[in-house]
Amino acid sequence: MAHVMENESIWADRDDVGLTEDARPGLDEQLLGLYVEDCEPSVELYSASQGLSEALRSIGTSQLRNLMGFSLPISSLFSSKSSNLESSDMNCEENEVKRADATEVNAQQEETYVAKFESKYINSSVPLYQEYWMKSVKKDLHRAQAQHAGLSELVSLVRLHGLKTPPPLSPTSVLSPPGLHAKPYALWQELPQVECLLKSLSAQEIQLQEATFELIVSEASYQKSLVVALNVFQCSAELKQILSRVQHHVLFSNLKDVCRVSQRILQDLESHLRQDVVMSRVGDIVLNHQQDFQQVYVPYITNMMYQEAIITQLLQSNRKFALILKKLEKDPQCQRQTLKSFLILPFQRITRMTLLLENILKRTKGVYLNVSNLTEAIEAVRKIVEECDRSVEQMKRTELLVCLDKLVDFGNVKSIPLIKRGRHLIQEGTLKQLKIVGGDNKVSVVSHKDVYIHLFNDLLLLSVRSGPRFVVQDHALFPDNVRVEEIKTILGLPAESLLLHLPKNHNRSSSVLILAAHTRSEKETWIKVLSSK
Repeated sequence: MAHVMENESIWADRDDVGLTEDARPGLDEQLLGLYVEDCEPSVELYSASQGLSEALRSIGTSQLRNLMGFSLPISSLFSSKSSNLESSDMNCEENEVKRADATEVNAQQEETYVAKFESKYINSSVPLYQEYWMKSVKKDLHRAQAQHAGLSELVSLVRLHGLKTPPPLSPTSVLSPPGLHAKPYALWQELPQVECLLKSLSAQEIQLQEATFELIVSEASYQKSLVVALNVFQCSAELKQILSRVQHHVLFSNLKDVCRVSQRILQDLESHLRQDVVMSRVGDIVLNHQQDFQQVYVPYITNMMYQEAIITQLLQSNRKFALILKKLEKDPQCQRQTLKSFLILPFQRITRMTLLLENILKRTKGVYLNVSNLTEAIEAVRKIVEECDRSVEQMKRTELLVCLDKLVDFGNVKSIPLIKRGRHLIQEGTLKQLKIVGGDNKVSVVSHKDVYIHLFNDLLLLSVRSGPRFVVQDHALFPDNVRVEEIKTILGLPAESLLLHLPKNHNRSSSVLILAAHTRSEKETWIKVLSSK
């Protein structure tokens, strides 16, 4: 099993065996090779036009249930054969697992993550971030409804192409941070050092400080949830016993690094608050942590696409995992929250941070106090989320290439490396290749066969399906050596026909095919994509 370094993306860049210099996608091919054997012959579900938006829009209610929008073929990451769990089986084995593992688990020293910084203003009774996030979303829902916003606007709260920054919907109420009523200080104006200042500040200035303080309160809540995720789940000796190193890393990724970055920014925010209770440098603080955010959130959110799949697979194939997870989720620290709800925290935080900063910016209007670099901080966070989006899309595209590479057979045709950095699928599907006889502008179709087309941004493959595989008949560079046009002058051909011309194909000769789509709409689509430059 390939060695996976901690605190790095599981798909860290390396010199991949078997790939040309320009074909290395920055993936761990040994790991990818573990699951490509499960690739389905039909790959429409991986279409480049799909992002994670459809699945991730439902995060608010279903958390990670439909995170991917398709099932990842990673079953061979698991040593056990797939087996469904019946409730009776789980009940029967629960005591057995406890008895069998008790001695061994107790013999091990349980690892514990100790936070190096604890909030000086928000005590331990602050709710978990899951509660904060859900109540924030509900606030936005109510405000959107009050403003007669459509459902599409509401759904776009977690707007993504692959992953996108949430749009600037109505900000969360700054006078009462949702779900955070833990004493001693849930509001800025409740701080002892603020009491003497309240009479000298306008209502707008107080609202600005409340909005800024919510950034601290919510970060403390987020930090608390991350520590619970690490101590209850990632540091669990029982889970480490039954999971391989790779499985454990795929499941938790670089969550510890995310937690450390959260600690540092919380420490800096509270240090600023101690120095100046009328805060004005939160934009500077966020910018100071921009590189930290980029280094931890991009790999974590990129790897998020595997977490739901691996949990589902483990629940089906590893009975001990199901029992241990059920027990861990009952830990009082989890407050009835599931592992999945903890794993999605970094995604929720980085996308929510833009809204919090935008809310602060909104409150600066009409206020004398200058909050420096706030606009730049908002833009910096947006760029990080956009980079997460690009990374997720690149990962999906490379996965598809790896899957196809195992399904494509070049046979007697000159083979080429299919996995290449920057290559992605544009369109695929089956067309009819027509053979005709006749003349004088009138022809008859004498035969036809199905041709499967894979159109990439730089390559065209023409194949014949043979069971689950694609046997390549011809290929050409796209768009330089691909021409397409409608057939209008020849009578007797279907209206869905088109002419595909390859001026220089795989053997450097010219090739012409008459193809027919199933519908005129499909024909127009193919003409459009094949004509694009």
